Amino acid sequence: MCQFSTINEEVLIDTVSHLKSSTCSLDTLPTKFLKNVFYSISADILQIVNTSLMSGVFPNALKTAVVKPLLKKKNLDTNLLNNYRPISNLPFIGKIIEKFVFKYNHWFDGMALMHRFHIRDGLVTYSSRFLQSDSYVQNLEKNRIVVSEFGTLAMPDPCKNIFARFFSRFQIPKSTDNAGVSFVKYKGDFYVSTETTYMRKIDPQSLETKEKVDWSTYVAINAATAHPHYGRDGAAYNLGNSYGARGYFYNIIRVPPAEGKKDGADLSGAEILCSIPAADPRKPSYYHSFAMSENYVIFIEQPIKLDLLKFMLYRVQGKSFHKVMSWEPQLDTVFHVIDRRTGQLSSTRYYTSAMFTLHQINAYEDNGYLIMDMCCGDDGNVIGDFTVENLRKAAGEELDKFYNSLCTNLPRRYVLPLEVNGEEPNDKNLISLPNTTATAVKTETGVFCTHENLYNDNLLEYGGLEFPQINYSHYNARPYRYFYACGFGHVFGDSLLKIDLEGKKLKVWRHPGLFTSEPVFVPAPDAKDEDDGVVMSVIITPRERKSSFLLVLDAKTFTELGRAEVPVDIPSGTHGLFYNIPVC
Repeated sequence: MCQFSTINEEVLIDTVSHLKSSTCSLDTLPTKFLKNVFYSISADILQIVNTSLMSGVFPNALKTAVVKPLLKKKNLDTNLLNNYRPISNLPFIGKIIEKFVFKYNHWFDGMALMHRFHIRDGLVTYSSRFLQSDSYVQNLEKNRIVVSEFGTLAMPDPCKNIFARFFSRFQIPKSTDNAGVSFVKYKGDFYVSTETTYMRKIDPQSLETKEKVDWSTYVAINAATAHPHYGRDGAAYNLGNSYGARGYFYNIIRVPPAEGKKDGADLSGAEILCSIPAADPRKPSYYHSFAMSENYVIFIEQPIKLDLLKFMLYRVQGKSFHKVMSWEPQLDTVFHVIDRRTGQLSSTRYYTSAMFTLHQINAYEDNGYLIMDMCCGDDGNVIGDFTVENLRKAAGEELDKFYNSLCTNLPRRYVLPLEVNGEEPNDKNLISLPNTTATAVKTETGVFCTHENLYNDNLLEYGGLEFPQINYSHYNARPYRYFYACGFGHVFGDSLLKIDLEGKKLKVWRHPGLFTSEPVFVPAPDAKDEDDGVVMSVIITPRERKSSFLLVLDAKTFTELGRAEVPVDIPSGTHGLFYNIPVC
């Protein structure tokens, strides 16, 4: 038996207002009439809906539907049964309950919607398109959620009999190809990516969906991140996991450059450089990205754990994937350092106190030390907190309470000594670099690292920060001075920040009622300084009669250069990129 999240009256009224006004033949009153008088009956309907959602029991009268055949396409032969699909029409209250049973529960779950701003000769055009993933197409065909996502478990097909529905819970579900996290490049081709084994190749100009690519066709992994890094030679690096009879492993992957590549989605030549066994094979760590310097890849094994036993049973228990994750702050965070030239894993165990990170800022080497900058928090529960239920809390006290319960992610620096031998005494700080307060102390079990904060107190006025970006094409894996990020003064990003690491100085763009997306840095063609260029961000607003827009800032001064307004509602997204279209 499943229990679903309850709803409030505001959400109920909004949902009913968007229902079609067509009436089911099982209803005694017209739907249009019921919608017109709904304010007077909403409290009673809310009680019926929430009682059903909490108990998992739905009255038979609300489950009975009128089923009619519908021709799949107009030009198909009407005499063939296979050309029809069943369409069910529920009674009014049944439709309402269906909306809250077949709904996404987490911010990460919605179907991937791609956006494109085309800038040329001072003009900007906008287009968007849903990714035509298998998940999207199947959901559309069935008119319900068919494929499970991070926070949403797909329910068994209601058209199957009770035994088929029961046994379907014991089947291993297919991974989603709903690649809604980021745009990435491999061998010169563009893909959209998520955190499963699947990616989708796309046409970056038309946003057309092309081939589906399965990582496991090329390397023995079960999933890979949506945040690859790129070497100076054009090779791409990623991190993926694998599990089987030998245990659970984190794998560093290298995809070669595009030399001699044939047309079509192709990751041939991909290889695993290094496999790192999980500290606890029954409870491996969750990861979203990794760090890379000129010569090293750094995997951060953090104490956000995936319980594999619960993972095997989560469908049987009616739980979504994020419910099998747990934050275990009694455990260390371990930095695994791999030489990306040889694939050799360092024998030194670098570790720190429990911390949580989604995104790294940069990593580079300096006089025998490895410097890693990243956005960190002290509570890994936050990743499961961004449920639709929480995000729909009423503005004011309820939403403020949710925001104040979240941990604040802030920029940190860790410094790792690359040469550690048996001659150094325990309890000695091994860092002799000037201008850093980070420490690395030798212990019986390795090298314990403490961080340096990369901010002053004035950053706290703008909340924490996330979605960090740098001048990647010129300064990734190299010493750098500036990074850009979203400030989170509330649940969603509401400012853009520029941090100058010399003096930890801060520049801010913020306007009340406007919400920011990840800043994308674009270097100037004739750039002389690291921050010569522009920063772009998609700005959204819930205000009526206000347009979303593409914001362009001067990266050096952080002053506004222009806006390109879009007369459509753009949802809050995650990651983007900029690329040049060759001029013919």
